[in-house]
Amino acid sequence: MTPGRFISLEGGEGTGKSTQAVALAKMLEQKGYVVQLTREPGGTSGAEIIREMLLTGGEDKWDIRTEALLFAAARAEHCAKLIRPALARGEWVVCDRFIDSSRAYQSVNGALSDEEIMELHRVGSNRLMPDRTFILDLREAVASKRAAARDRGGSDRIGGRDSAYHQAVMANFRQFAADEPERIRIIDAAQSVESITAMLVQNLGDLMS
Repeated sequence: MTPGRFISLEGGEGTGKSTQAVALAKMLEQKGYVVQLTREPGGTSGAEIIREMLLTGGEDKWDIRTEALLFAAARAEHCAKLIRPALARGEWVVCDRFIDSSRAYQSVNGALSDEEIMELHRVGSNRLMPDRTFILDLREAVASKRAAARDRGGSDRIGGRDSAYHQAVMANFRQFAADEPERIRIIDAAQSVESITAMLVQNLGDLMS
């Protein structure tokens, strides 16, 4: 059986992750692969319930450690019920956000260490990591305008955090790419949708053989 592949798309708010996840899944299907398109938090019925808990309400709704545990719980359910079974069947999984989002967002200002976040991932999801992660990189000023237009003033409790927070998140993502160049590729998200999708596919060539 051809091995399944796990691809995640990461980046800040308004960088086009969801658009590219859909486009990439379609391109892979056209190449003959069976593809599961999913997202985090969410992806399964139980994880979607946790998503609603996490993304609605005020900024002070959850303590940072409670928030991290909820993200880890949603991911554990997602991995057990959708991602691992799909990979075992030889399918491709394209996921809008995964563990690197937890690492980038929850470690801002030293709230949690990367080691603590990865320990939760070890316990909840047995360290499952994507075969390839794409970080869509866009200047924060441009990304925030895109996100505002998308959300029409109704951003969720994490997306609504201030500019300094989101700049710190992107700095974390860029550091991950520098630390893990084999797995993580930075993609310039200022290009056209079609150009970005083509670049994603090009950067998956080694996983398609």
